[in-house]
Amino acid sequence: MTINALRRVGRELALLCVFILGGCTVIPGVHISSDGILGKGVSQSGSVELIPITQDLIVEMQSEKSWTVQVASFASKSKAKQMQRALVTEGFNIFSKNLKINGNDLQRVYIGPKLDKSTAQAIKQKVDSQFGTESIVLESTKIDSSSNMTLQEQMDSYIYRVAPGDVLNITVWEHPELTIPQGGQRSACEAGNVIHSDGTIYYPYVGKVSVDGKHVTEIRDFIIKKLARYLERPQVDVSVACFRSQRVFVSGAVLNPSMVPVTDVPMTLLDALNDRGGMAPDADWRSVTLTATRDGEVTKQTLDLSALYQMGDLSQNRLLRSNDLVHVPRNDALKVFVMGDVINAGTQRIDRNGLTLAEALNNVGGINEASASASGIFVLRASDSASKIVDIYQLDASMGPMLILSTQFRLKPMDIVYVTSAPIARWNKLLNQLTSSLSGIYQVEVIQRGN
Repeated sequence: MTINALRRVGRELALLCVFILGGCTVIPGVHISSDGILGKGVSQSGSVELIPITQDLIVEMQSEKSWTVQVASFASKSKAKQMQRALVTEGFNIFSKNLKINGNDLQRVYIGPKLDKSTAQAIKQKVDSQFGTESIVLESTKIDSSSNMTLQEQMDSYIYRVAPGDVLNITVWEHPELTIPQGGQRSACEAGNVIHSDGTIYYPYVGKVSVDGKHVTEIRDFIIKKLARYLERPQVDVSVACFRSQRVFVSGAVLNPSMVPVTDVPMTLLDALNDRGGMAPDADWRSVTLTATRDGEVTKQTLDLSALYQMGDLSQNRLLRSNDLVHVPRNDALKVFVMGDVINAGTQRIDRNGLTLAEALNNVGGINEASASASGIFVLRASDSASKIVDIYQLDASMGPMLILSTQFRLKPMDIVYVTSAPIARWNKLLNQLTSSLSGIYQVEVIQRGN
């Protein structure tokens, strides 16, 4: 091969590259024409959509509505609870409201809320096909306290029932001989009546008393009835001196994972987490799981505590009972990938406060100002629509003021942030590669001639 031939090959390759670089912009996984980048909208294949990041888009995202699925209304509370248990078993987040319609008391069961309507529609179809219902997707413009009416009713009717291991404190007024004395060195737990493994205690003049599963008022009435044979109108008080039989387990990304005793004060999910010091910095607030046994059935629910704290969605709270397991996962799955022409490409996690496009770029050192294209900042996001693969959001920061939109654009888990190189930078890179290749061919030719 002669030097002229090498030059001719180089010119042809250069012209080909100029044509390619001048006619398109390349993003990993997709191919978008220059017309599309300028705002035409949809690629020729129709599988991706280019969405400019504008102030109107930011306003639309910030004012996203939430949606609920109204499953059914029941005149019977038992049927409403039966439906709720069935939905919880399927892993749905449910709540109910008490309504009065035409003088009739109804309980209406809902699933949600969900941040996008397409997800709510998918849930509606699944529920209707599985339970034969005709549910409705509704806009939830405001979450009010009635959303958690079921929880409030449960707390109002909560009763602690003693079990083996608890310690009772029984006092008979004006009869100190029947009241176990508590010395200065003895605590209430040490001086009380321990409920034995068979669920009984022993009390003078009464004998063996079965107390397992009873409320303290039931135990008090029974002891009064028995002591009335020997005492005139005995005054008896029964309380739990030490709660040792029932507990809730809190595990995962909390500051002090451990068990929390169940007492005569109703305990909610938030109470248990606060008792253990709250969430750890790397906790995933959106995927807290509650594993519980109700009526012999083991259920597992996934709760979004960020919706509880930030949106006031009280339906995400729960009343806990003995042997419930609350697990807070780490936020390892809440990832965002930043790549392309940036200083230090890498993976970032979304914390409970969220992550904006500006924060993601700043965390990797920013874009490479010497070679990156300010108009080529893209966010690739899996589309919620079955007809599209991905939505591609484009930020054109070539006009400096537009960069402020990056501080308002919130990223979602598994988003890909990609910064393209400017055409001249890609051209220079290609020239360097061509020069290296041609130089290598030339050196081989020189060696062959020398031989």
